[in-house]
Amino acid sequence: MEHALSPSTLAELRRPRPYPAVSVLTPTHRREPDNAQDRVRLRNVLADAKKQLESDPAVTRELRIDVTDQLDRALGDVDLAHTEDGLIIFAAPGEHQVWSLARSVPERVVLSDTFLTRNLVAAQAAERPFWVLALSADRVTLWNGGAGHVTKAHIGDFPLVRGQENFDAERREQIGDTPSTFRDEGTRQFLRDVDTAMAQVLRRQPRPLYITGEPAALALLTEVGGVAGTAIHIPHGGLADATPETVWQTVEPVIAAEDRRSIDTVSRELVSARGRKAFAAGVDEVWQNASDGRIRLLAVEENYQVTVRDDAGDHLVPADSGDLDAREDIVDEIVERCLDTGADVRFVPDGALGDAQGIAGVLRY
Repeated sequence: MEHALSPSTLAELRRPRPYPAVSVLTPTHRREPDNAQDRVRLRNVLADAKKQLESDPAVTRELRIDVTDQLDRALGDVDLAHTEDGLIIFAAPGEHQVWSLARSVPERVVLSDTFLTRNLVAAQAAERPFWVLALSADRVTLWNGGAGHVTKAHIGDFPLVRGQENFDAERREQIGDTPSTFRDEGTRQFLRDVDTAMAQVLRRQPRPLYITGEPAALALLTEVGGVAGTAIHIPHGGLADATPETVWQTVEPVIAAEDRRSIDTVSRELVSARGRKAFAAGVDEVWQNASDGRIRLLAVEENYQVTVRDDAGDHLVPADSGDLDAREDIVDEIVERCLDTGADVRFVPDGALGDAQGIAGVLRY
């Protein structure tokens, strides 16, 4: 199952497909006893997708067999023992993908000429992904971070290992010369390579960057390159070969502190926007401004979800889940639209937006 959504992957998912491109969404559960229903629910929603393929006159027999086979293959790729809060299956002629999401999704089946990506985009934004670069004199590891976890990233040139001909850690320890490790020219060149490799990753997948290492390593990377200048430094060595649990325990307090500062910044911006009359609140008002591309900063409470219906075309009205024409993922639609128009999207704790009813925006004009 897929977890990390890069800009290039999203662009590939969004490209037009031969009809039918099938998107199957279903909520899942991390723990017992709720997850006992997941297998039955998944099979039922896939059966619904196959029924829609069968009854659609625009789908030829050859295409139906192909896409049905892709759905069956996708089911075989699902690991229900390690699901999160939502599951998305994409299937089209000759291809399929399975995505696990740390954000719930409405149960639905969509047949179109593109995949339905808005829930995937919103889930990625809500997870607030980040990078952790763990330095040592002979090895540098990149960690892919999200909500509550890190995993080792094999991306670009990472992990980077220094050639043994240029580094003899055992000898340096024997002569008591470890501090000078971060002053020799070989180490300087190694960290220049690290800086170049990290800059390439950030160009492809821009995220907040945390750098861990001995103070001397952090100082040298700052001196020889550019990525350390805007990163958050954590003076803690020994994480280049550490377990994911150890890395997460080290960086989590720093990330939590940054999150608190970010929430304070968002709150100040929203208060300022109210005073300038550049403020939108509530799903209807925010949706209208997002549709016009006017949102500069969008703030959404982490678990805010609302079902609406677009009866008159100008305004959203509350609806019950399962109603005909109900839009159960309107918040995810808003998030995707705002990201597409260059807005900064921030997820904040439940209740943080007060009377803004779960969602608010700072307007561009």
